[in-house]
Amino acid sequence: MINIKDELQNIIIGDGPVGETSQLKKTQNFLRRNAEASLTAKEQKYLKSEEEVSLIEFALQENLFYLNQIPEKEFISAGAEQRVYRYDDFNIVKLNDSVFYEYWLDYFNSLLIHNYFFQSTAYSFLGFKLINEKLFAVVKQEFIIANELTNLKFVKKFLSYNNFDNNRNHDYINNELGIILEDLHDENVLSNDGIIYFIDTIFYLTKDFYK
Repeated sequence: MINIKDELQNIIIGDGPVGETSQLKKTQNFLRRNAEASLTAKEQKYLKSEEEVSLIEFALQENLFYLNQIPEKEFISAGAEQRVYRYDDFNIVKLNDSVFYEYWLDYFNSLLIHNYFFQSTAYSFLGFKLINEKLFAVVKQEFIIANELTNLKFVKKFLSYNNFDNNRNHDYINNELGIILEDLHDENVLSNDGIIYFIDTIFYLTKDFYK
């Protein structure tokens, strides 16, 4: 019997690559180890700005900067945390500055968890970009066309079946796994011919995840 929590812990805490997401996992490994090394015996507060300096150095060493141009004519939409562009006929790219996360590590953890649960809309990590001295992660994702309104009651039922309880508005929690899933409104979950696609997810890990 598959133990989902064991698999997720292995993905987040383990050191190995995860299929085609090896570059994503490599970056998450670095961030995780860097965070662990930055903790003193007194649990000194680790600043995101310090994390970002180390991340930029790592990206330079590992050639993880995305050098391709992203034409503004391909711009589709923008939210508080990201800008979305057409990549080709089948995919989009998203530039995300991780503003919804306390640390870049949390953002990369969220990507890995998304890819575990929602393989049909999995993210491919293309690299980083510095735009006006601001760091963005560049990820590619299949372009999903919505041909009907998303039934949020069905989304709630689907998540409840998978032990994610609706704790407020469009936010959910799985106490058994120690995972929070937020902001699942009808722009982040699309519907096509009765099939729902989770295209923008925000996962957070609680302390219970590591138990």
